[in-house]
Amino acid sequence: MNTPGIEFGRKTAAAYAALCKPLCQKLHLTQTAFDILMFLANNPGYQTASDVVEMRKLKANLVSVNVDRLVQEGYLVREADPADRRRTLLRCTEKAQPIIVRGRALQEEFGQKLLENTTEAQRKAFCETMDIMNKNLDAILERDT
Repeated sequence: MNTPGIEFGRKTAAAYAALCKPLCQKLHLTQTAFDILMFLANNPGYQTASDVVEMRKLKANLVSVNVDRLVQEGYLVREADPADRRRTLLRCTEKAQPIIVRGRALQEEFGQKLLENTTEAQRKAFCETMDIMNKNLDAILERDT
């Protein structure tokens, strides 16, 4: 069986960045700033800069600089966590909503392009396999803790 090589992850990230580039240029946002905004919009359970660092595997200083810029430009606001005043939550603003809508459309387009030339059966099998692999990863991680 042919399995995706080491290049698959790099190619996926590069293709996504290439698809995002015109929108990022038009919006005068770096790819990282766009990624942070979309991550926060698409993952409401993750609301802090630390969450972005941990889940997206980005360097803390890069996240900090881009969050500062997104706050200055009015796309994010910082709020104290009511449950823990030491934590600062990041929230997307109303000004960010048009970018988020366009970003989600772009992400949908990317997903469609990625799955071009596949059958419905292949897509279903892929999703089922990914679900099984995700459960296997959870089991591996539970054993190691």
